[in-house]
Amino acid sequence: MPIHGKPMSRPFCHLHNHTEYSLLDGANRIPQMVASAKEMGMEALAISDHGVMFGVMEFYFECKKKGIKPILGVEAYVAPGGYAKKGKGEEKDSYHLLLHARDLEGYRNLCKLSSIAALQGYYYRPRIDHDLLKEHSKGLIGTSACLGSEVCQELLRGNYDKAQYTAGMYSEIFGEGNYFIELQDHQLPEQAQIRDSLIKIARDLKLPLIATNDAHYLCKSDAQPHDVLLCIQMGELVANTNRMKFQTDEFYLKSPQEMEALFSDVPEAIENTMMVAEMCNVELDKQQAPMPQPDVPDGKDNFEYLREQALEGLKARVKDPEVCLERLNYELDVIQKTGFGDYFLLVKEFAQATRDRGIYYGVRGSAAGSLVSYCVGITDVDPVEYDLTFERFLNPERISMPDIDMDFEDARRDEVIQYVNERFGSDHVAQIITFGTLGAKAAIKDAGRVLGYTPQETDRLCKVIPTLPGWSIDRAISEVAEFRDMVNSDPRMKSLIETAKSVEGISRHAGVHAAGVVISRDPLVDYVPLFRGNDGQPVTAYEMGILEKIGLLKMDFLGLSNLTVLARAVENIKRTRDIDLDILKFPDNDDATFEMLARGETIGVFQLEGGGMTRYVTQLKPNSVRELAAMVALYRPGPMEHIPRFIDTKFGRVQPSYLVEAMQPILEETYGIIVYQDQVLKLVQAIAGFTLGKADVLRRAMGKKDAQAMAEMKTEFMAGIADHGVSPANGEKIWEMLLPFAGYAFNKAHAVCYAILAYQTAYLKANYPVEYMAALLAVYRSKEDRVIAFIEECRRKKIKVLPPDVNAPSVDFQIEHGTSIRFGLVAIKGVGESIVEAIIKERESAGSFRHLFEFTDRVKTAGLNKTALEALIKAGALDGIDPNRRKLLNVAEAALMFADSANKNRLAGQDSLFGGGKESESSAISFPVLPDSEDNTRSERLA
Repeated sequence: MPIHGKPMSRPFCHLHNHTEYSLLDGANRIPQMVASAKEMGMEALAISDHGVMFGVMEFYFECKKKGIKPILGVEAYVAPGGYAKKGKGEEKDSYHLLLHARDLEGYRNLCKLSSIAALQGYYYRPRIDHDLLKEHSKGLIGTSACLGSEVCQELLRGNYDKAQYTAGMYSEIFGEGNYFIELQDHQLPEQAQIRDSLIKIARDLKLPLIATNDAHYLCKSDAQPHDVLLCIQMGELVANTNRMKFQTDEFYLKSPQEMEALFSDVPEAIENTMMVAEMCNVELDKQQAPMPQPDVPDGKDNFEYLREQALEGLKARVKDPEVCLERLNYELDVIQKTGFGDYFLLVKEFAQATRDRGIYYGVRGSAAGSLVSYCVGITDVDPVEYDLTFERFLNPERISMPDIDMDFEDARRDEVIQYVNERFGSDHVAQIITFGTLGAKAAIKDAGRVLGYTPQETDRLCKVIPTLPGWSIDRAISEVAEFRDMVNSDPRMKSLIETAKSVEGISRHAGVHAAGVVISRDPLVDYVPLFRGNDGQPVTAYEMGILEKIGLLKMDFLGLSNLTVLARAVENIKRTRDIDLDILKFPDNDDATFEMLARGETIGVFQLEGGGMTRYVTQLKPNSVRELAAMVALYRPGPMEHIPRFIDTKFGRVQPSYLVEAMQPILEETYGIIVYQDQVLKLVQAIAGFTLGKADVLRRAMGKKDAQAMAEMKTEFMAGIADHGVSPANGEKIWEMLLPFAGYAFNKAHAVCYAILAYQTAYLKANYPVEYMAALLAVYRSKEDRVIAFIEECRRKKIKVLPPDVNAPSVDFQIEHGTSIRFGLVAIKGVGESIVEAIIKERESAGSFRHLFEFTDRVKTAGLNKTALEALIKAGALDGIDPNRRKLLNVAEAALMFADSANKNRLAGQDSLFGGGKESESSAISFPVLPDSEDNTRSERLA
């Protein structure tokens, strides 16, 4: 920990600090940094990461929790030539500038500057410029920052007048009293060289001074782990002396006493840090983003429109609407009281837009338990038919934002996001950032690499750490004897592990959440900064948990390959049989489907393939979607042990037992076993009189092992069972029975959604095997192991898979003659789509390929190289030209050289080789006779 020394005589706070969100540069973890500042008696603390605001809200909430005033900032990169200028040398010509938000307007300007820097000014790093600062300077404080700033660099170049002019320019941009000259002292000669000049500029321009320490790590002893992080970032060895490194170990969160000693000649620089703290008053606790407006007809009340749509859907979609009306009204009442009506209308819009575009989609999770969702078309699962519980989705006794997760064809997910952008405006929509951290294994491997350990040494350590969530280095030392022995028996390994532990858990890189999308009524930058995603798309700079805290609408739009398979299979059936299938109208009792599953033919069937699951499915011989749902729910660690009893009970080999009679109607669907969370709720309701909402609160407490909440609710539970005629002894038994199931019982709505999708895929495979297998092969063409498995399944099912053929080309796997599947050219490893497109274009425009040299000549300009040509030959795509693959391989290079020569002659205008005219080129070429060669053996062809 930092040295505290004597009580500070002058109040001080650190204004220039880098957290782990200065990725692989800052090593300060926010909770520890805030706790340390609090322990040292500081009343305020700032965050100022390099060019980004990733950690700002986490820092804000942590400071509020610890009773410290948060100062929100960023150390920006300023491009003197303009943020739009991107070219050689521009990556080096950017200066540091420290920015802090004074108020809410300043925070919003900070968000805007950070967003523009990332989305428009990014060139090696996010950059802004002077003009942008002038446009968005209100509410901001600026400082001259570190040695990398514009002012400091001019001084180091000996340009005092230019430095003073630059400081004056920034003072004008931020306004009187809002620009500070920053002093630092890390025992660097460059800092000593310009210190007096910085003070003189401050005096001459009447600018206040502040003292900072540019803290990149917490304690002096953290300098070495921080250096390791730098090396991980740069791909350098720690031992390399010719690399960028911090020249001293002074960049830590120093105590106020240490800072006061360093700047004793300019005490106002210490005091002014508190002046900045007093100036900065950003309150974000109550800043809640309003819900986007749903599309409601003019003159209609939003909620009444939802009610109207739900009632119409009840009549259209539910078999017995009168029976379900009471439940619908109850759900609508809960939705109205909780204020989530607009949310349902918005999700309804998304669902309808998806249908309008012909995109297959589904809903997973507890949302399928809502009758309102079903009636307005959000879901396609009737919750009454499957006895699903609304309170598991929206609990009136534990109000939280509902969460409707939507699955789309993974190949068309981007279309959905594009629709949302068009509907709400691109500046109102973004995907969500995620951060990859250095887990135990990554920390060991990365630290080992930069410290000079061999991959074999780090792999030996890593391979004995379980590849499961929650395994830290400390846990491995404690619980894995082999790991502990390797560490303790070798001083070099012990040293590595100590270093790895110091960087473990630190954020390593930013990524994009696989599903999350946020939507705002107002421009997003009013609430959150944006950053640049992997493909340049805008993503929020805050993680999902933070976005939910500030009230932004978060949707999970998930891409699911199985939906793409369904869509492709239905397209194939239309093309080959001219049958229009509606997957929502498949009969739910198809004998062929269940017989296929009973035989264990589960390859390519959603959720049901794999050795263990297939074995249980063949034993269960399911005959309903309900049984498939139970199997989906049970086949997980914990409940899996109950599968044999579930199967034995179905076939009468074991009799179900119920402690009390009220349990039977709730559990008989699952043969006396608690499979679903919904059953936990209904059992507590039936035998203890709890409402379903309160029962869900109890289930959550049990699942989280919240001892205090469980103790309080157990008293109420025991009183309730007595009122329902259950003995205390049986009550205790039921309580103990519920405890483990509450933790691992499955969400029934989720299980049913997955079971329906599993049934749909099985139905297509059983009834339209060629079309379904072709769809599987096309969707998973890039996954070699899956393609091999599917081709083997085709052979087992007597479906012929034809080799690829450049003279019968198709981009993808296609059905031929209704009974065979042609292997797609694009699925050949090493052959790019541009080459495939060129082959198809040539085939369609100029006819079949008759000779290898002709083929290379016609396709070479599309990027055909030796690797791609050999891949085509080995895959059999040129067997129609010559079935002797070894012969073709022997002359492949010569064929490519011939194509290059022919193309050069064409460019030079030498048409004589081709007979003079373009139309006659291919027919006029005289191609060499290929030398005979013994063909590849069968084993060589299969290799």
